[in-house]
Amino acid sequence: MPRRRNLAIAAIAAAVVAAGWAVLPIANAETEGDTVRMVQPESTAETAAAPEVLAGPAGSPVAVNGQLRVCDVNLCNEAGEPIQLRGMSSHGIQFFPDCLNPDSLAALRNDWLADFVRISMYVQEGGFETDPAGFTSKVNEAVETATTLGLYAIIDFHILTPGDPNFNLERAKTFFADVAAAHADKPNVIYEIANEPNGVSWDDIKSYAEQVIPVVRAADPDGVVLVGTRGFSSLGLTDGSDESEIINDPVDADNIMYTFHFYAASHGADRRAVVDRAAASLPLFVSEFGTQTFTGDGPNDLASATEWLDLLKSHKIGYAMWSFSDGRESNSAFQQGTCQGTEYAGTDVLTESGNFIRDRIRSGSTSQ
Repeated sequence: MPRRRNLAIAAIAAAVVAAGWAVLPIANAETEGDTVRMVQPESTAETAAAPEVLAGPAGSPVAVNGQLRVCDVNLCNEAGEPIQLRGMSSHGIQFFPDCLNPDSLAALRNDWLADFVRISMYVQEGGFETDPAGFTSKVNEAVETATTLGLYAIIDFHILTPGDPNFNLERAKTFFADVAAAHADKPNVIYEIANEPNGVSWDDIKSYAEQVIPVVRAADPDGVVLVGTRGFSSLGLTDGSDESEIINDPVDADNIMYTFHFYAASHGADRRAVVDRAAASLPLFVSEFGTQTFTGDGPNDLASATEWLDLLKSHKIGYAMWSFSDGRESNSAFQQGTCQGTEYAGTDVLTESGNFIRDRIRSGSTSQ
């Protein structure tokens, strides 16, 4: 590890310990199927003295599960055991620049008992293309904070408009070369190379993936890569297709998973049936879902969301809810104004959807 970055991580770690984040009350170790949850470190001194900063504090998700890999259709921990990761996705970091910070991520780990954060970096819409160096730095800073806390971090190259990922192919190669090199020695980084391809064929998505994945692998040969699917990461369902196009023509790469996104008030039993079927053949990861309509706003359909999360639990499919933000839309987990402060733990700062997902992650129960 370059000395400069080692010192940066050590500085974040010192801040975490000094603020007491590493020893906020969290649950004792528990299991959900084969999934090991977090345990409370015994003391601040023990956490401060931990020799391995990169794995995070004792009992944190990364300390427990280590370097992840894809095994058959599951995501597995370092011991080869299938696990389900549960976490939150940020909104675009250009829209909500204050919501990913050491306080909020400490609450995500210690109070919510989550396993990871998805760092969503829009490419267009005032994102990466406007300031590549600046947005790469923001992503790296969030990864470093997550690393110190022992959270996994998904780096999301958030393409949406235009929907053809090949429009951003050269930008993607540059970005992933930089972030993979910066975090190659970390066991907690997952690379999502195209958020929601849309208006484009599976052949074009596959071609893009087979050009970007080698860029990641050149620096980080062990990192798991998430590949977006056709029709806004719907396995092609939005375009009248299904998982068969991927099964019949998979991406030529190892250690990858295919993404599926849903919004519970818009997507119901018909799509759950496809995911239930596809999970037997494809390694799937739900890197984004919402409890509302696909607009990200409107009433929450918590009954449908519960059915979805029960299905994902049965297959050990990891998930991230959109979004770890404090906007006016119902998808925001935090009440407006929360990200201007320092308090993120507990239920008082949460919206209806925020309370739902916090309870779900904490309890691991099949109903809420």
